[in-house]
Amino acid sequence: MAEIEYEVHPLFAEPLFRANISHAISDKQVEIIKNLKMVQNKSNLISEDLYIFNHKELKSIKNAVQKALDIYAKTVMGISQKLYPTQSWSLINQPNMGMHGHSHSNSIVSGALYYTDMPKPVASMIFDRHTTYQQLQLTPDNDKKNIYNTTMNVVTPKKGELIMFSSRLQHFVQANMSKDTRYSVSFNSFIKGKLGDLRDVNELRLS
Repeated sequence: MAEIEYEVHPLFAEPLFRANISHAISDKQVEIIKNLKMVQNKSNLISEDLYIFNHKELKSIKNAVQKALDIYAKTVMGISQKLYPTQSWSLINQPNMGMHGHSHSNSIVSGALYYTDMPKPVASMIFDRHTTYQQLQLTPDNDKKNIYNTTMNVVTPKKGELIMFSSRLQHFVQANMSKDTRYSVSFNSFIKGKLGDLRDVNELRLS
């Protein structure tokens, strides 16, 4: 029997944006964020204030995040509308604490900022392709995993790094297996501008 000739082409790809914004983070800001009042989250600690970018002391960080969102909107998404941060909060993962699997509703792009030293070993962020119950688990063999069939991707953050991704992506954080505290800041974003077209009677203006 003759061999079948075939080609495989990617239809879609999920962007992961990584940028170093350590230049915008001062030692004073690190201490301000570390000392925010925290409350219990499902599996870790979250700041009581869920709009921390509104603190005037954190203006340079907010500005750097906005510049990154501008790049993401223009270069990655290719849109004319403007992304802007909505809610923003601090997270603390103490030893043996991780972060439950979740995605972000009412947001276009979400981000995580690792504003201070990362404890070793570094707990990674895991992105899961699936967001719903899987009746059949068809997991590829380890030596056969590729961009088409992998179910999860691992991202290991670095100090000063800003990571941004589609808010709909399911993700979780590995347990902090070090003896030190793991600090991070997260945020959501939405869009400003016009959607649709006036003559098609589907115009929507977002301010």
